[in-house]
Amino acid sequence: MEKRNKIIYWGVTGLFSAFMLMNVVMYVAQNEMVTETFVGFGYPAYLVYPLALAKLLGIIAIGTRRSALLKEWAYAGFFFDFLLAFGAHMMAGDGGAIAPLVAIVILLVSRYYDSKVFGSTLQADQRTANRADGQMNLNFS
Repeated sequence: MEKRNKIIYWGVTGLFSAFMLMNVVMYVAQNEMVTETFVGFGYPAYLVYPLALAKLLGIIAIGTRRSALLKEWAYAGFFFDFLLAFGAHMMAGDGGAIAPLVAIVILLVSRYYDSKVFGSTLQADQRTANRADGQMNLNFS
């Protein structure tokens, strides 16, 4: 069962990361088109590059798992990004609202299997602290 969970986690998280990386590349390589789309949705044009950077950092935070707190913030940030994208597409009526919903489902599956494979955020923080200092033992119970 544990092997199946790892396969599902890494498969879904890899798919999600590839999708987000394609977003980042598109935001940079096709900046003019993306900026026009953002402005059409009512968002300011200056958000494109910071959002691309945030997505790249989120992929790194989830993939490396160096900090459980950063990983949770990355999952939350992606969730709200997709939620806002869904709302923007719904308000624009352009038929693009399905993609953010699919992204939310993939994100939630990744997060669910992350907790099954690696444990809760508190457990991950304890493991990280114990690795940083072999003699440090955090006991929150």
